[in-house]
Amino acid sequence: MTTMSVRVPDSLHSAIKDLATKEGYSMNQFLISAAAEKLSSLNTVDYLRVRAERADLEAFDRIMKKVPGGSPDPGDELPPNYKRRSAKR
Repeated sequence: MTTMSVRVPDSLHSAIKDLATKEGYSMNQFLISAAAEKLSSLNTVDYLRVRAERADLEAFDRIMKKVPGGSPDPGDELPPNYKRRSAKR
């Protein structure tokens, strides 16, 4: 296992600490779980896009547009310089 230091704003640290305590988790457990969920979410989108490219990417995008959504929650946005990993494996 690797140790990692992360700098976070005081307000985010406080919110994580409060929620983790409320839910009975350590901050470490909470952050590992949050990172794993985010990674899983991004990998799922990439996986689905690969599957769609094998079939019909335009149909995939039409279907995905039917999913109700909206803007990401504050802090959940992709960075401006984000580039999706290559769909080819």
